[in-house]
Amino acid sequence: MKQKDWWKTNYPDNKYKYDYIAALFMHSLSWSFMIMLPIATFFSFNIDSFFFFMFFTNTVCHMCVDDAKANDKVINLVQDQFAHIVQIIWTWFLCL
Repeated sequence: MKQKDWWKTNYPDNKYKYDYIAALFMHSLSWSFMIMLPIATFFSFNIDSFFFFMFFTNTVCHMCVDDAKANDKVINLVQDQFAHIVQIIWTWFLCL
């Protein structure tokens, strides 16, 4: 549902034109939550503003990478997954 084409095919009405963005955002938000949860647990949930900055950054980065794969079609699945693995390593490195 994070693909524009899916919405065009299944809900061609113009009022659903940007609904893929909501699906993309919710997917990215849940992914960021799962990436940041072990870090928050490691710090016994004593989190600071940097933690929230990283959470926000991860959400935006994930949205951009997934949009590049699913909608712009400028990267493939391997590049998409590699970018996400780098993102996880980068997050852990900066937070720990």
